[in-house]
Amino acid sequence: MIYRFTLISDEADDFVREIQIDPETTFFDFHQAILKAVNFSDDQMTSFFLCDENWEKEKEVTLEEMDDNPEMDSWVMKDTLLSELIEEGKQKLLYVFDYLAERVFFIELSEIVTGKGIQGAKCTKRAGEPPAQTIDFEEMLVQSGNLDLDENFYGDQEFDFEEFDAGNLDNIEEGGGEFPGNEEY
Repeated sequence: MIYRFTLISDEADDFVREIQIDPETTFFDFHQAILKAVNFSDDQMTSFFLCDENWEKEKEVTLEEMDDNPEMDSWVMKDTLLSELIEEGKQKLLYVFDYLAERVFFIELSEIVTGKGIQGAKCTKRAGEPPAQTIDFEEMLVQSGNLDLDENFYGDQEFDFEEFDAGNLDNIEEGGGEFPGNEEY
């Protein structure tokens, strides 16, 4: 049997990768195949999330053991076979490759090929360039217009506190006045 997965990104419209893999290999093998298919380094924290049909996260498969609670189910890539958690076509997964910026590949099990086998994993389709593996936050600020959070961020630095009607504020504190828009209904 062969699982054929399709990977896409919401950051690169023309990016597509197709990976065929033996379902009796681990999520770690799948992780390695993805890294190789997109030329990413193996120095980042990653996870797979099995999702429902609306891409809502359900189960997480982590690169390293993260949960120390024995009452909770936890899955680690090196210890979990694909076939343990993925059994039917059109299964949706998220592959988080940049935890700090929460960037992902969207993955769908596009086909289960029966009657054939494959050793390990193989990238069978490459189109477009993948997004960068990590984002340089300083570069992102430059590209987004370089937010200037100086003393003028909240308004005019020449604000005059005497513009407040001190008598009205005293009246409110004593319970005699109301803020505009706070009428009772």
